[in-house]
Amino acid sequence: CCARSPHGSPPPARRRGRPASADRAAAGEAARDRILASARAEFAGRGYDKASIRSIARGAGVDPALVHHYFGTKERVFEAAAEVSFAPAAEGLGHLAPHGPDGLGEELVRFFLGVWENPASRAPLLAVVRSALSNETAARILRGMVTRQLMARVARRLDAPDRELRVELAAAQLVGTAIMRYVLEVEPLASAEPGELVARLAPAVQHHLTGPAAPAGPAGEHSPGG
Repeated sequence: CCARSPHGSPPPARRRGRPASADRAAAGEAARDRILASARAEFAGRGYDKASIRSIARGAGVDPALVHHYFGTKERVFEAAAEVSFAPAAEGLGHLAPHGPDGLGEELVRFFLGVWENPASRAPLLAVVRSALSNETAARILRGMVTRQLMARVARRLDAPDRELRVELAAAQLVGTAIMRYVLEVEPLASAEPGELVARLAPAVQHHLTGPAAPAGPAGEHSPGG
């Protein structure tokens, strides 16, 4: 009849209608999610340099070999964790109103601050940004993700030969604000109301996106008195 354990009791039955492969896949996905959650915590608390595959595995309750199985290297773990952290931002950009560039500055500022003001999305973003500030590998990964997932989407809304530069200047305004407000917590910026920040930042971001480009003077030309 049925195989029995050494103690004489039959082995636990699988749930009817669910193959063993599905159980293994579900267990594997849960382990992968735990690894990513542990990685975000490690990178946030210790930074990219001090975080290790072993510490990430310990936080996830798995063997380090399983981390290597899913991700390979620490760099790939960081990239996967960064992608998860940026997912709300990338998804949100796709839902911005599909009209032209007018009003895009305020849209972006509201969206950007909304992502950072939400504790659920702010914590993993802080982990990524703090690591990127202290490690070139992390900075390169973050730079690629920002360029590919965020700035390229906004640039498609513009019709200007220098649209990449315009979007980068707008992003610099927003990222600089995020670092000052959420990472360094510089006052009074850290305690300013989000509505006030939108009112102050939106015109500057809109100018970067659609304002007239500064005329380029001859090389070496200085302003009067300079």
